[in-house]
Amino acid sequence: MSIVKKIGEHSIIGNSQGIRDVFGIVEKAAASDSTVMILGESGTGKELIARALHQNSKRENKPFIAVNCGAIPHELLESELFGYEKGAFTGASHTRIGRLELANEGTVFLDEIGDMPAALQVKLLRVLAEQEIDRLGGTKPVKINIRFITATHRNLEDAIKDGKFREDLYYRLNIIPIVIPPLRDRKSDIPLLVQHFLEKCNENQGQQLKVITDETTQMLTNYSWPGNIRELGNFIERMVVLSVGNNITPKDLPEKVLGEVPPENQLSVEKPEFGLSPAEMLQNGLKRSFFIGLPEGGINLKNAVEEFERGLITEALEKTNWVKNKAAGLLELNRTTLVEKIKKMNLKR
Repeated sequence: MSIVKKIGEHSIIGNSQGIRDVFGIVEKAAASDSTVMILGESGTGKELIARALHQNSKRENKPFIAVNCGAIPHELLESELFGYEKGAFTGASHTRIGRLELANEGTVFLDEIGDMPAALQVKLLRVLAEQEIDRLGGTKPVKINIRFITATHRNLEDAIKDGKFREDLYYRLNIIPIVIPPLRDRKSDIPLLVQHFLEKCNENQGQQLKVITDETTQMLTNYSWPGNIRELGNFIERMVVLSVGNNITPKDLPEKVLGEVPPENQLSVEKPEFGLSPAEMLQNGLKRSFFIGLPEGGINLKNAVEEFERGLITEALEKTNWVKNKAAGLLELNRTTLVEKIKKMNLKR
């Protein structure tokens, strides 16, 4: 039986021991005002856990303010957190309340705390100790009453050794640690999550209902999901939009997923059928090539498109025994354009 924790419009779903342990700590920690540090890889749902802590606490009807310390430029992060007075610097035409002050009597969630610059770590340490802040350009401190929840995917103990994170701040923030296991370590939860995301996508798309076959679900369970729950959710949405017909089957899965399926389980994966329309052939090719999701480091779109085009031209030439008129016909190009592309790509028989 699966466990579902509703958090606003979102849900935390799981049945594995790892996620049950997380739920247990959340229930206990929510009743206190102690600082919590949520540890886990990107995409594991750290902000959902932070919201669960807030919404199950005595502060649930007060503000929940989330700040991603890694997404805001360092030179702007201080004014975002602490605010500023009118005239504090060039362009400060009015007083601005910072995120910490906005969270007063509620909860502030500092995501990617490991990316906070050293100078701000000192100021945050003072806030934790004194429960007051100083706006930029201000002349007197402002008292606040907030609970701090932080999160990071970094190893802060290593960062302390490297001199990149303050040890005293770490111990103040890490009173209650919550470690979220990566999806690859809670595989029994994957079928539950697949069904959850499928139902959500079917509802949002408002089109014909899609079904994921048991065999496909098993293959998805075998995949390691380096992007964790975020990657799985995006992947299911992609398959709902791109798959042909009502059933999402193994033939709809890209090579990246199939590559991690044991060979004995790949026997029933269907080969692309002949007679597909050009649009369907292109769709299947793109899914197998790129549509599992962007790698963390990004992708050169121009190179990716050129590589795909090269593959189509090469296949057309081979199918026609390098008769360029026929190959051009298959690709719906004029012969001159095809010859120019062959030269540009340095394709040779």
